[in-house]
Amino acid sequence: MRATGIVRRIDELGRVVIPKEIRRTLRIREGDPLEIFTDHDGEVVLKKYSPIGEIAAIAKDYTDSLYRTLGHVACISDRDAVVSISGTSKKELMEKPLSREVEQIFQNRQTSVMNLISGGKMVPITTEDKPEQYTAQIIAPILADGEIIGGVILLSKDAGAQMTDIDQKVVETTAAIVGRQMEQ
Repeated sequence: MRATGIVRRIDELGRVVIPKEIRRTLRIREGDPLEIFTDHDGEVVLKKYSPIGEIAAIAKDYTDSLYRTLGHVACISDRDAVVSISGTSKKELMEKPLSREVEQIFQNRQTSVMNLISGGKMVPITTEDKPEQYTAQIIAPILADGEIIGGVILLSKDAGAQMTDIDQKVVETTAAIVGRQMEQ
């Protein structure tokens, strides 16, 4: 663990304020769930909870199936980072913070389909990503109990590639299935 030098007191209701700088750095938003851990030394550790992270093995099965079926790079993310990827090197996108553009697409609660061949503007998937490497993208939010918990992302880097209506329906169906699994 890393010391921050910040000390906070517990109020009469047992609450502690997490400083704004730490919330911003760790991308913790109002309403985000946190897991609480303790150890035998009396330490209390707060960890950002990712419901999608809880089903990482299942998410990997979904991305593998999407890649084998559709032939495009397939990703599943929570609200902050890609948790599963198939069809390309994991180090490209895995566990890197999502771009503001992807977060905005999730917030809009609509599936976005972008095809370079028909004038669509590609977006970076992570904060370190370069959108010009893509030729087609589909980004669909995953909703569980009315809350955005992540997304399903389909990508192509192939020249002339185009995402079809079938690709879109498969991605939307996958997002709906994952969302329903998270509700149970």
